[in-house]
Amino acid sequence: MEYAVICAASLIASGLTLFSGFGLGTLLMPVFALFFPVNVAVALTALVHFLNNLFKLALLGKHADRAAVVRFGFPAIGSAFLGAWTLLWLSAMEPLFRYDMGGRTFSVEPVKLVVSFLMVLFALTEVMPWGKKVSFEAKYLPLGGLLSGFFGGLTGHQGALRSAFLIRYGLSKETFIATGVVIACLVDFTRLSVYGTHLASFGSGNRPLLAAATLFAFLGAFLGKFLLKKVTLHGVQMVVAAMLFVIALALGAGLI
Repeated sequence: MEYAVICAASLIASGLTLFSGFGLGTLLMPVFALFFPVNVAVALTALVHFLNNLFKLALLGKHADRAAVVRFGFPAIGSAFLGAWTLLWLSAMEPLFRYDMGGRTFSVEPVKLVVSFLMVLFALTEVMPWGKKVSFEAKYLPLGGLLSGFFGGLTGHQGALRSAFLIRYGLSKETFIATGVVIACLVDFTRLSVYGTHLASFGSGNRPLLAAATLFAFLGAFLGKFLLKKVTLHGVQMVVAAMLFVIALALGAGLI
């Protein structure tokens, strides 16, 4: 069951994120969280995200704007370290409280509560009119890198902030996409260096699942290049946001 759900999410999200600049981590992380602890889910999503971005880098990387990469990407590297270490710190904390329901005991953990809150926040930016209008002047690119890198390291939600800051930089569509891919690769590589212990504990028996999710992400990016320019994303965004709300509430309540 997890193969079907995770591979389908990886395929769809990868295709969508090629044009929006974000979406793969937003959709795939909570799907992984249905089957694995949230800190492991973030780490696994980071690995799929990184490998998929390397694939997109080969397709589009030549169009990246070097100045934007330096001004946004370099600050993001340092803050991604901080965000990733914050995730590890939260993961090591004891549950806030436990409760019984239906003959089972559930734990409300700090890491799940924080990730749950941020999932709701980023879901709102996907569907609310004010979220679609958010953008920042080009002079704030370094600040955008700091914020995007930190939340990328903490939960994987880096793309929405990155797009909000880059959208006002005057880039063409191809350059906007390529620049975002380069920056995402920098953040992913940084946070993966911190997540190493969680990936090591994933287990060899589950590696085929990770490989399948990565291959379907590649396929989604490849198909997205040809098929998704004509697709209206509003309906998909609404479905994704609704799923994020449901999973966020379940995470925050300790149900998953």
